[in-house]
Formats: sequence, C-alpha cells, structure tokens
Amino acid sequence: MPFTLATWNINSVRLREALVAKLMEEEAPDVLCLQECKSPVDKIPTERFRELGYGHMVARGQKGYNGVAILSKLPLRDLGDKDFAALGHARHVAAEIEGGPVVHNFYVPAGGDKPDRAVNEKFGQKLDYLSEMRDWFRDEAPRNAILVGDLNIAPREDDVWDHKKMLKVVSHTPVEVESLGAAQEAGGWVDVTRKDLPEGQLYSWWSYRSPDWDAADKGRRLDHVWATPDIASAAHSSRILRAARGWEKPSDHAPVFATFDL
Repeated sequence: MPFTLATWNINSVRLREALVAKLMEEEAPDVLCLQECKSPVDKIPTERFRELGYGHMVARGQKGYNGVAILSKLPLRDLGDKDFAALGHARHVAAEIEGGPVVHNFYVPAGGDKPDRAVNEKFGQKLDYLSEMRDWFRDEAPRNAILVGDLNIAPREDDVWDHKKMLKVVSHTPVEVESLGAAQEAGGWVDVTRKDLPEGQLYSWWSYRSPDWDAADKGRRLDHVWATPDIASAAHSSRILRAARGWEKPSDHAPVFATFDL
C-alpha cells in the first residue's frame, strides 16, 4: 500500500484554507498532517477539503491556539491523544490508516524565548513534554508507526543556518537536542527525512521577522517525519516544499513529505 504523507504547521487552518487546498490540488499527498490549526475541530473547513478528496479527518482543536489534524484520502481510525506534561493543550493525536500504519501527529511546545526553565516556564514545559514523550515511547515500544509534526527542535548542526550562533537559541540548545534525541531513541524512531537526505543544510522554517527570508536563508529544520525501524526502510522520496514558504500570506513553515511503500 504505497502512500505519500505530508506534515505542515499551517499557522491557522481557517486563515490559510486556500493554501491547504492549493497543496492538496498541486501535491496531492494521501495523508496531510497539520499543526497549529488554531481552530475548534467543528470549525475546520472540512467541506472544501472533502471536495478535494480528503474525506477523512481525525483532529483535536482549541480556539485560536495549538490544534492538530490528520486529513486523509484513506480511511482513518481515531486512536486518541495524549496530554503530555498535563498542559491541557491540543498537541497530539493518533490515527490508524486502514490497512496501514499508525500516524502520530505532534505539535511540541515552542518553549518561549529564554532557554532557562528557572526564568521561563514555557521552556520548562517543553522539556517536561519531551521527557513524557520519551517515557511513553519506552513503555509503549511502538511498531508499524509514523511520527510527524512540528517538534520545534532542529537537532543537527546542519539543521540550522549557523550552529554556533544558535547554540543559545531556543530550538537548538544542547538540552533540547539531547531531550529530543532521548525521545527518539526510546521509541527506536528513524529520522526518515535525514535517512533520505543525509547531507547538507536542510530547513523547514524561516522567521516572519526576516523580510527577505529566501535570500537570507536563516532557516531551521523544525518539522520532522520519523518511522519505527520495522517500516523505516519502506520510506523514500523525502522532500521539503520550500516554495510554499513563498506563497501568498504563507505559514512560516514549509511542508515536509515522505512516501512509504507498505
């Protein structure tokens, strides 16, 4: 059962409904996972998506904040969600593709501006969230599973535009990289994107603060596709649709794709 999956922090699914539709029409992934939907589930514009062939959705939402959704051409079974770090946020949802793997869609907390939990509660929440992810993966020992989402960490030196300058910037600090690595190791997850694209700078996010983001190219790879070892070898054709960052009124994230031959 080959299928293509994409993950995208859309930064408001209602505000950017047209961009989601554009991606569906032009790229047509079989499964599209969105983060930061910023919408209650009943307000997600499913009618237009359904017309484009995405008749299945599993989602968790909040008004104006967080929110994760899995939109699919293939039937889905809702497998619930986890409230890591007891934040009460819509940051995780899981669904099983009919006849295929389980998909976990994550939106890890950004962590605020200062990488010090003593002065920044949000940074502490991010580290706690990652610790609970680690423990859950260790206990659950996931198999036949794909994990996608905005994990808000660029782990490798070539996942940021300047490793040395970013070491004290939230999203690339050593403690965050270590915490994400521990969660990945606990579940045995394989970074599919870097399996397919092992060399060179690779980004999926460029700040709105940069007026000429494309030329400056001060990016970070915050968005990820992972798979459990039993199916990781079936993944291929990973790519990041950088052009989407330049669409009209864009998200500051670009979609990340992978194809699985299962």
